[in-house]
Amino acid sequence: MKECKWLPCPICGNKTRDKIQEDAVLENFSLFCPKCKQETLISIRILPVSFIT
Repeated sequence: MKECKWLPCPICGNKTRDKIQEDAVLENFSLFCPKCKQETLISIRILPVSFIT
């Protein structure tokens, strides 16, 4: 089984409600943080997560 990680919010650093596998690729994904109520457009190619806004 592949490792899954919670996506952290790029603004406040808290966990969001989304998990991704270590080999997942996301392009232009809208990430919403329930704590800071901000929505961020991200692209992820590899873990560890690097945010491209």
